[in-house]
Amino acid sequence: MNPVIGWGLAVAAIAAGYMSYGWPGVALGVSAVVFWLLLQFTRILKVLRIAGNNPVGLVPNAVMFNVQLRKGIGLTDVLKKTRSLGRRIGEGENPEVFAWADASGDEVQVQLVKGRVTAWTLVRAAGQSG
Repeated sequence: MNPVIGWGLAVAAIAAGYMSYGWPGVALGVSAVVFWLLLQFTRILKVLRIAGNNPVGLVPNAVMFNVQLRKGIGLTDVLKKTRSLGRRIGEGENPEVFAWADASGDEVQVQLVKGRVTAWTLVRAAGQSG
């Protein structure tokens, strides 16, 4: 979701609370916004905890991971699919490129700009066709 839309909805909830119930409505609106932010924070921490407990840059099947990728999906969604942190290729470069490989040697290199997938490449292991 676009952050401008999210914060706009938060302001609208607080304004609606004020218009309907006065200051108690503002307190209710702020409580709802804080609750939503805590849910998002908990979701991201869960994804990072799972990814952090697995080997870096390893996926069960790189070809299947390649098929699941779409332009514009966020890094959090990529980490959910891989259940692993990516191996960084090229320190300090922009756009950022991370790689995930499987046991057979196939590798998917994912290019990220502002935390969103912009391009990816499947690199097959030597000696495979397809």
